[in-house]
Amino acid sequence: MPKTSTGTKFKYKIKGLERRKFRFAMAVMIPTVILYLVLRIIPILGTFYLSLHRWNLIKPYRPFIGLQNFAKIFEDKTFGVALVNTTIFTIIVVLVSVILALLLALALKKKSRIGSFYEFAYFLPFVIPMVPVSIIWKWLYDRTYGVINFVLTSMGLKAVGWLTDPDIALYSIIIMSIWKVLGYYMVLFLVGLRNIPEQYYEAAAVDGAVGWNSFRHITFPLLKRMTLYICVIATIQAFNVFTQVYVMTTGTQGAPAAAVRVLVYEIYQNGFRYFKMGYASAQVVVLFAIVMIISLLQFKFFKTEDY
Repeated sequence: MPKTSTGTKFKYKIKGLERRKFRFAMAVMIPTVILYLVLRIIPILGTFYLSLHRWNLIKPYRPFIGLQNFAKIFEDKTFGVALVNTTIFTIIVVLVSVILALLLALALKKKSRIGSFYEFAYFLPFVIPMVPVSIIWKWLYDRTYGVINFVLTSMGLKAVGWLTDPDIALYSIIIMSIWKVLGYYMVLFLVGLRNIPEQYYEAAAVDGAVGWNSFRHITFPLLKRMTLYICVIATIQAFNVFTQVYVMTTGTQGAPAAAVRVLVYEIYQNGFRYFKMGYASAQVVVLFAIVMIISLLQFKFFKTEDY
């Protein structure tokens, strides 16, 4: 009996400690949750609410119009152009940046001094803010004074209007965007690769699985979760492209607006230039739905037995 009583007291002590830990965790989380609700959830709900109203930003009156804003979107040719441009941008940036990042990570998998230098060199562009990067690349792309055209003309080739030619302006921005995010995705792949135990490769080598077979049956399956994460964040970032388009295409050096018009730029124009905040909110909801659907499809494509 005494042993049972002591054991019962010990169990109660553990339960009491767990309760105190739980209460402490909840107390610490409450400010963060409140901040997240105020800065994230409430604005999202407010956007859904505004999308059902007609609201000029400078007028207080917001009449309820139901789904009229969404019906107008399907008739808006400018929105269609922005959607096509953003889709092209997303497909190319996500595919090329993820594949190149994986190849670079495979090449730099083994730790070395030279490898560390390359990791730093590739990751550095991601750390630099987008605005100065866009200004630098805008100067590099300049038709008259840009370094790229200087190299081309010195080789006897014609100068190219990288940002003024509507046929290639979008692809010029795509190249810069891939360069900007490549190092970040490479580092994430390196984390996944270096967490794969070497014993798996050694066991596979005994069975003759090397090279492509090793990558196909060991590396890629164990990288699925990391690949999913990278693809999801890459898709979200690509669909939300704005800064480089805004900075690199404004002024005399930029291409015609329709050539590089993207969804977030279209939303910005409608909301803060034309003050059609209700219509802009409806466009945000459509963008949210598109990204959500694509993310769910990515989860399904990369599905494993773990989730």
